[in-house]
Amino acid sequence: MPSRKQELANPAALGLMAFGFTTILLSLVNMDIVDATLEASFVLTMGIFFGGFGQLLAGWVAFRRGEMFPATVFTAYGIFWESLAFYWVLVAPPVGIASVASGGAIASFMLIWGIFTLLMWVFTFYHTWNLVFVFGTLWITFFLLGAHPILESEVILKWAGGVGLICGALAVWTGFGLLFLDHTGRKLPGMGRPLR
Repeated sequence: MPSRKQELANPAALGLMAFGFTTILLSLVNMDIVDATLEASFVLTMGIFFGGFGQLLAGWVAFRRGEMFPATVFTAYGIFWESLAFYWVLVAPPVGIASVASGGAIASFMLIWGIFTLLMWVFTFYHTWNLVFVFGTLWITFFLLGAHPILESEVILKWAGGVGLICGALAVWTGFGLLFLDHTGRKLPGMGRPLR
């Protein structure tokens, strides 16, 4: 009889692609490549469903499989996207029941996630080079997003968008690599382990 872990598919490809594509979309807004109306529409809905719910589902499956690291990060970043999306809902019309957060509050939110990501980055060295680069670019993105409202610098926001775009693309590549490995048995570049 197969074990519970064998019955459930590896959720990492879903979690990485959900995170990656949602991050790419928001990064395009932060870089001012597309206007902010995208943020209030498709980034919001992607944040709720793909970036949020998709990663929460991946985290739940990872918990069921007994995989602590992916369970922790997918659940946490799913909650990040849900929190960000619901904040946008609460402050924007027609809901508008919450006031817009101060620059210090936004900076604190982003810096807390930067610290969490930096801590999780340590463990990526026991997984793959791809994850080292995904998490490495992510903590930099969060710290830049935290610096933006404090320094009130649009240049920093664009830098955050650029690093975030790289981060999202790396996450998509990593998810694709897992699917490719599952289908072909071959590893793509970046799938080696830094530490054994």
